[in-house]
Amino acid sequence: MRNAAARAALAGLGVTALVGLAGCSASTATAGGDGSDAAASLDAVNLIAPADPGGGWDQTARALSQVLTTEGLVGSAPVQNIGGAGGTVGLAALANEKDPATLMVTGLVMVGAVETNASPVRIEDMTPIAKLTEEALVLVVPASSPYESAEDLVDAIVDEGAAIAVTGGSAGGADHILAGMLLTEAGVDPADIPTTLNYIPNSGGGEAVTMLLGNTVQAGISGVGEFAEQIAAGELRALAVSSPESVELLPDVPTLVDEGYDVTLTNWRGLIAPGGLDEADVEALSTLVTELHDSDAWAATLEEKGWADAFLTGDEFTEFLDGDIAEVTQTLETIGLVAP
Repeated sequence: MRNAAARAALAGLGVTALVGLAGCSASTATAGGDGSDAAASLDAVNLIAPADPGGGWDQTARALSQVLTTEGLVGSAPVQNIGGAGGTVGLAALANEKDPATLMVTGLVMVGAVETNASPVRIEDMTPIAKLTEEALVLVVPASSPYESAEDLVDAIVDEGAAIAVTGGSAGGADHILAGMLLTEAGVDPADIPTTLNYIPNSGGGEAVTMLLGNTVQAGISGVGEFAEQIAAGELRALAVSSPESVELLPDVPTLVDEGYDVTLTNWRGLIAPGGLDEADVEALSTLVTELHDSDAWAATLEEKGWADAFLTGDEFTEFLDGDIAEVTQTLETIGLVAP
């Protein structure tokens, strides 16, 4: 089941950030007198990240904002952060959103947080629009750490338990899941993981960096893009990445498989809209996101951030999302992070 969940996660990609269209809804224009409909268009979009500034969801929202405006796809795209509870605070805000031209960047992190927080608002209640990206996770320690390899760190956690603090994103998110998978692979009984693993959730990449550089935690897990700058500066040491192969941003860092752990996991990020939208509103949002995806500016953003293109829309994204929710829920139960 661990590998099944990993395959489900690898089929898509982490974020999570909210996108909303302020003061604007999808509209269709009728051409001439023949009654034919022209393409739906949107004039403005608000990007609302369901996390504090600095993390992957915030980075995604701001990247979307920049591309949407510089490419002239919308006139404006301000970003608002609505952090808390692994994105489920933002999810609740989306459920109450009345403007049909509203999008939220969601992903694997939120899928897990819905379960661990027993959120009354679920992703399935929303309207799937598109899957955008996937990103490998990286396991890091401060540069002064005695742990030189993933095995060193995992062995220390197994031996010392709660004395080794590991920070990552929200409880039940991709980072937490990866830590649980590693301990399971190392032979820890899933029932013992909640007491063996001292996992300290943070609300964004900036907070994780502060904790690591301040040596208040011994290790961290996050998307490659969130730690790449500190790794390049020599402030953090990258022990391993969670993708099947090495990643372009960290070409010299081994994979967990290289390090002897049969574990692969990537974080996907995508877009959802409020539930109950009519067909015209869904088409307008899908068209906008497709135009963004097809732009050279978005391709350059993917390369710069180290995000893999994982674009899906329509039924394909809906099917992926349903499968991922089921697999992540089962994995969280298997590694003891939520009750069966």
